[in-house]
Amino acid sequence: MDLFLQAAIDEAKKGLATGGIPIGSVLVCDGHVIGRGHNQRVQRGSVIHHGEMNCLENAGRQRAAVYRRCTLYTTLSPCPMCSGAILLYAIPRVIVGENVTFMGAESHLRANGVQVEVLQNAECIQMMRDFIARNPQLWNEDIGV
Repeated sequence: MDLFLQAAIDEAKKGLATGGIPIGSVLVCDGHVIGRGHNQRVQRGSVIHHGEMNCLENAGRQRAAVYRRCTLYTTLSPCPMCSGAILLYAIPRVIVGENVTFMGAESHLRANGVQVEVLQNAECIQMMRDFIARNPQLWNEDIGV
């Protein structure tokens, strides 16, 4: 398995272990992880700390030239908010663990020149299926339903 996707999965598991939603992300520049995070909406009482947003926050301020060399790995298809941040910072490539349990704004990313690769990773799919089955109300809150 891809080590960076595994790092995102590890982040998702951290979120789950602390009572949150199991979605994780890492930001990779020139072969090095420069940011990592997981969904912390529950833990922080936050409306914006999805996995990708938390990862970007934890990466800290970066120059535009850095973002343009990055790949964002995420365990789940990015929602419109997270996709907006990807576009804002011109991150050119996104590796998605899965989009079976949730289809985010992948078509919007692609339409704006972002290379999106979906892996349909079995562990990512099962982790989200199990979480959604156990926590349907929390999941619906996370995706705005």
